[in-house]
Amino acid sequence: MKRARLPLLLLTLLVSAPPAFADILIGAAAPLSGPNAALGEQLRRGVQRAVDDINATGGIRGEKLTVQFADDGCDPRKAVDVATGFVSAGIKAVVGHYCSGASIPASKVYQKAGIVQISPASTNTKFTDEGGWNVVRLVPRDDAQAAAAAALVLDRFAGQKIAVVSDQSPAFTALAEAFATSLQQKGITPALQQSFKPGTKDFATLVKQVKDSGAGVVYLSGSYVESGLFARALRAAGSQAQIVSGDSLVTEDYGNQAKDAANGTLSSFTYDARKFPTAQGLVQRFRDADQNPEGFTLYAYAAVQALAAAAEATGTLDSTRLAEWLRGGNRFDTVVGPVSFDAKGDLGNPAIAWFKWIDGRYVEVDPKTLVPPILDTTP
Repeated sequence: MKRARLPLLLLTLLVSAPPAFADILIGAAAPLSGPNAALGEQLRRGVQRAVDDINATGGIRGEKLTVQFADDGCDPRKAVDVATGFVSAGIKAVVGHYCSGASIPASKVYQKAGIVQISPASTNTKFTDEGGWNVVRLVPRDDAQAAAAAALVLDRFAGQKIAVVSDQSPAFTALAEAFATSLQQKGITPALQQSFKPGTKDFATLVKQVKDSGAGVVYLSGSYVESGLFARALRAAGSQAQIVSGDSLVTEDYGNQAKDAANGTLSSFTYDARKFPTAQGLVQRFRDADQNPEGFTLYAYAAVQALAAAAEATGTLDSTRLAEWLRGGNRFDTVVGPVSFDAKGDLGNPAIAWFKWIDGRYVEVDPKTLVPPILDTTP
């Protein structure tokens, strides 16, 4: 029995028709549970909004983006599992991870698989110093933040003894060590250097050590949860020491945890993108959805824009070419303003801003205006 033959015209169409475009699958990894979940939610919101907005305007070269989110819990081993899963899923690029301790080991998996990784939050110097060809970040490095913090403390709080306190996670340990090194380069030795385990709830012993050291300034490097508990314990013990920190405390959740003890805390971060003219329309759309695009939200959005800019410029989704273009000093517009990266994947022109907690909220301040009394809560 003979098989029925397809009509010649239909056969020709089947052979010659171009394949239908498939969605471009990207991965986004962050701590979506655990003590850093609020920060992971910033990344999730920013990425999803960017994906939706890009798709609404036609996608990337006519192809739509699809994002797969994964919870790495800021845990190095879990991050490797997440990265391995992304590779198996066939993702084309990664936005994330949030924590440096997750980004660094995951980057090795992506490097081997030939996948570009754009982090909107990882600040540890090793991420780019020891990273491969595939890594890019949208935030200032720890050494930039630490040097700025040391300069601020020595200038505005001259003569005060300084305690350095951090949790024992790789990212926060590195930031604290970079701060201490910056002090030592200026001939200042911290009066105390001490750490605590992530998840610590009782800070009585550590607070006593801080008080006994005579410190008038505490450089605090930890998550908003433990940092909030530490701040409350410090104030309850009667210490008026100035708390200075990195970007992890630039979130409303620190204020929710620390309560009134948050007042006066100074935190370094990049500038508040919610104030940028380039972000006003987007900020309003977030607020219309009852969401506050604080912290890393807009930088996560910009990370997706960076991927789109590279893909449009190179005409490809090949990660090697995307990374080469991004790390080639090319300047492009994003919601956080014009951006470019150097040959290692660091920001071409990093800028450090300072935020102060006043009456339960953080506000951007001019560091030149900061003078004792240490707990003065005026901007």
